[in-house]
Amino acid sequence: MSSLQKLAIAAGLQPEWRDAGGRRQTVSDEALRAILDCLGHPSASATQIVDSLTAIATRTARAPRFLSVDVGDPIQLATTLSGKAELTLENGTRTSVTIDRGALKPIEHIGYHRLEVGDDLIDLLVGPRRCYTIADAVRGRKLWAPAVQIPSLRSETAKAFGDFGTLADAARAFGERGADALAISPMHALFPADASRYSPYAPSSRQFLNGLYADSSAFGGTSDGPVSDLIDWQSGIPTKLARLRKTFDQDARKLGKPLDAFRREAGDDLERHAEFDALHAHFFATTGARGWQQWPAEYHNPDSPAVRRFVTEHAEDVTFYVFLQWLARRDLDAAQTAAKNAGMAIGLIADLAVGMDPGGSHGWSRRGDLLTGLSIGAPPDPLGPDGQSWGITGFDPHALRETSFAPFIATIRAALAHAGGIRIDHAFGLRRLWVVPEGASAAEGAYLDMPFDDMMRIIAMESQRARAIVIGEDLGTVPDGFRETMDARAMLGMRVLWFERDTDGFVPPAKWSTDAVAMTGTHDLATVAGWWSVRDIDWTWELGRKSDAVDEQADRAARAEDRTALWSAFDTASDQPALEDTAAVVDAAISHVASTPCTLAIIPIEDLAGLIEQPNLPGTIDEHPNWRRCMPDTTEALLQRPEIAARIDTLNAARPA
Repeated sequence: MSSLQKLAIAAGLQPEWRDAGGRRQTVSDEALRAILDCLGHPSASATQIVDSLTAIATRTARAPRFLSVDVGDPIQLATTLSGKAELTLENGTRTSVTIDRGALKPIEHIGYHRLEVGDDLIDLLVGPRRCYTIADAVRGRKLWAPAVQIPSLRSETAKAFGDFGTLADAARAFGERGADALAISPMHALFPADASRYSPYAPSSRQFLNGLYADSSAFGGTSDGPVSDLIDWQSGIPTKLARLRKTFDQDARKLGKPLDAFRREAGDDLERHAEFDALHAHFFATTGARGWQQWPAEYHNPDSPAVRRFVTEHAEDVTFYVFLQWLARRDLDAAQTAAKNAGMAIGLIADLAVGMDPGGSHGWSRRGDLLTGLSIGAPPDPLGPDGQSWGITGFDPHALRETSFAPFIATIRAALAHAGGIRIDHAFGLRRLWVVPEGASAAEGAYLDMPFDDMMRIIAMESQRARAIVIGEDLGTVPDGFRETMDARAMLGMRVLWFERDTDGFVPPAKWSTDAVAMTGTHDLATVAGWWSVRDIDWTWELGRKSDAVDEQADRAARAEDRTALWSAFDTASDQPALEDTAAVVDAAISHVASTPCTLAIIPIEDLAGLIEQPNLPGTIDEHPNWRRCMPDTTEALLQRPEIAARIDTLNAARPA
């Protein structure tokens, strides 16, 4: 092993890894050096490598800032000494404890505690062994839920895109028809002043909400004008933002104490986020700057005199963005209340994006939390044969440990604050992140280890406290032991129809995992109708995308074989439908997934409605109308359609409310 590879391993990188096919891959020296440099470990020369290794060793030798342990387990400290220490429980109770050769007896109180060992202060999490589960919420029942993209939902009044008011209507409609949960697209804060930034998976901050999802109708808001089958974000966002600003200018002062109380409670993090939005709107309008990195240098530091002067001079603008957060939180709470009042056992299942835009609010106000100069993504695999670099960043594992995981805890709490569950996008990122130097090919990345055990304990703690279920997206190249850890922590995995295959073909429903979510598809995959009618293959060859097939004819021939195998697996005792007869296939797919032993079945609304097109085509930007497709009608009207009502009857028969 070379000294460069030793440094990479010490820094948490994996110089070698196995791809989805089990083949061993080696990261190039050039890629390792570029990534190490971004992590703050120079490696251009032998001397730099030695110095970097020494710095890591010195850092590792220090007492840790944070430890986590399962309740009931002994606590092993990074010492072999014996003696006394002071323990302060989360509730403020102080007690003296004995360290015996570096070990403490189990602490039976779960919580975030503080341990004083000599001059060292250690934040100590004693966490529950597992997450809150569906069985904790409702015993002896299997549940079903639709999945929706919030902006795709239609309202009785003309709206350019769906919002939290429309979401409340959808939750009410589904709850009244037997659904126990509603999985939704990410609600994270984006960039309100930039109408081109509408992807829900590239947020400005994951601790705040998309203020454009606020519903101003309670203040007498008017319609957004004509609505088409595709969302016109370039028009819709400025129109909605202007209407919300008018609402603020006319009515916000009437709020008085509620808005002031919200502002005080949310504290500095909210102020920084609102200040960022005001600054971003200013510089985007005047210079076209998309992120804080393009602002004048004197505005890069939130505490700089220039920023403080701007905040004073634009106090009304800052307060407007505070108002957007207040209004969005109010309306999201109302949507969760509507879901529960309609009979849902779980209610909303929030979606936590894997990372955030480095030029956004979090990157500006707390850039030390994040990886710098690195984009996270995925290595080449069947879902993305060229690999993926998403242009977003994530938490720096060293910074997480140094801050006692404060930003991660805050992020999980924000996601669960208005929901009964959470879906963690690309959950493998809890174990390792595929990091790519900015500007490099996605294939020129490497895996960076994350503090997996600590993060899983935090998730279990926050899940139990919020009484919220946890789903982890475990699709793609699965790290060894990952799903076993998920099962032990009661984090539900995802089992998607298209991927549930073995050497004999599609796996029968009875063999699907119990402790997982059964799904007909996701927002990144073809709908059932689209798959059957080969619409996804049409897109592949129209756009010249990479395919495992040698040519289009071979691709279509392979799908014909797959259609026969799928229909056989459905075991309907009826003839295989024609290519264009997608309705019967949708019916059979939903029945197939509903009959699995999985504790929860999630059906995208696109499949309930039998739609051909999918919401998002990974690896495209403008070539495909990602995140722009609208539902053909309001949710209530859709659910009254006979074919959709029949599909819901199928779900309720297999999974009675």
